[in-house]
Amino acid sequence: MSIQRQETKQRMSRIVIHNDTVYLCGQVGKDANQGITEQTATMLEKVDELLLQAGSDRQHMLSATVYVRDIKDFAAMNEVWDAWVPEGHAPARACVEARMARPELLVEISVVAALKG
Repeated sequence: MSIQRQETKQRMSRIVIHNDTVYLCGQVGKDANQGITEQTATMLEKVDELLLQAGSDRQHMLSATVYVRDIKDFAAMNEVWDAWVPEGHAPARACVEARMARPELLVEISVVAALKG
């Protein structure tokens, strides 16, 4: 049972793979100066990139935890999320309001997925 870590730094690895399960560290949007829709879309693009790098994809997501800075953004975030999640492949998901590491961040996600194959 080996553990593979990718892009490891002092505090975290961006990807950890163990027993055919992929764990991604928290992802945020590419431009924190954008609104919730753009931050959500670019955050999910980063999830796609990391899952591909790990040997998985969004059809293999097992769970997702979404953090929004303000719950008033829940509906707008869900519009982007709903368009991104493949029909019939919705993961187990939680969404909570949370204080972010930087005040301009509006949304963050942590994902667990199975490897393809």
